[in-house]
Order: sequence, then structure tokens, then C-alpha cells
Amino acid sequence: MIPVSQLRKGVTFERDGQLYRVLEYQHHKPGRGNAIIRTKLRNLRTGAITQETFLSGDRVQDVRLDHRTVQYLYNDGELYYFMDTETYEQPALHREVVEDIIPYLKEGIIVEMESYEGEPIGLQLPTTVDLKVVEAPPGYAGDTATSATKEVVLETGMRLQVPLFVNAGDVVRVDTRTGEYQTRV
Repeated sequence: MIPVSQLRKGVTFERDGQLYRVLEYQHHKPGRGNAIIRTKLRNLRTGAITQETFLSGDRVQDVRLDHRTVQYLYNDGELYYFMDTETYEQPALHREVVEDIIPYLKEGIIVEMESYEGEPIGLQLPTTVDLKVVEAPPGYAGDTATSATKEVVLETGMRLQVPLFVNAGDVVRVDTRTGEYQTRV
């Protein structure tokens, strides 16, 4: 059991038989009384997002997750299939579970799969991924006082703001934590 004051973004815990991951965390201390912890949680089994408020003395059951290296294979619209790089098993995750990271998934990418008691529940992406630009409008610098950007479409369908010199066919590095352009590769 851990106190709710130790909850932070990305922490996974169990409550009422369900697994939750903290998406947002806010600690609020009014003038008098106990502190209030407001959280935005994702149910890892159903993908549902809820908001919960805890008092500072509350406790939740922490869980230990198993991690294994997997390679993304393909999706059939609803399920996303991966292959364990050691055992060659092919676990699948529902779209709701991987919804936040779909723009970064391309065939062959290596990620870390999290599982709890043998049940796959989530993925951890590398810090950056390299994606190919498939559509880019021409970039005209003109009279710009600050760094100008344009919107391009990447091979996964993700739309991204990049500098004007990036063209279709280029490969760009994207930060998976912020979703921002880092550099041209």
C-alpha cells in the first residue's frame, strides 16, 4: 500500500479489483483541513478515463508490472499485434489501451510491453522515434521574424509542425513524450 501523496503521472495501482494508471496529478492544499489530491486515471483493462479525488491520508495498492521487449507487427482495426522478441509469442492489445501512442507505432518498432499477472496492459515507447514525412507543403521563408513552421503528415498519419526546410521523403525524429519535432535525421 502506498499513500496517495506518492501518486505521480505514470504510476500504476490497483483499486476495487481494477488497474489504473495516473494520467494527471494535482495536489491542492486548502487553508484548513487535509490536502486534496485530484487525479485523472485510465482503467488499463477497459481504457476508460475517470477523475478521482483522494484525501491526503488515503492509501492505494501499488502493483509490480513485468516488462518485456516486443516488436510491433500490425493491427486489424481493433487489435494491435506484437511479437515477443525472446519467446516469439504474439500478444495483442485493444485499440483503447494503445490509443495515445498509435501515432508513433510503425511496423517493426521495438517497444516495452507492460503486463500484470501475465495480462498485457500497456506499452512504453522509446523516448524518440524516427518517422518518414509523406506529405509536406512547400516552405517559403519570406519575411519571418521568428522561426516559421509548417504542418506535415508522417507515415503513421500523424500531423506535426516542423521547420520550413523539411520536405516530403525526409525522416524526422519525434519526441514521444511531447509529440514535438526534434531534428531531421
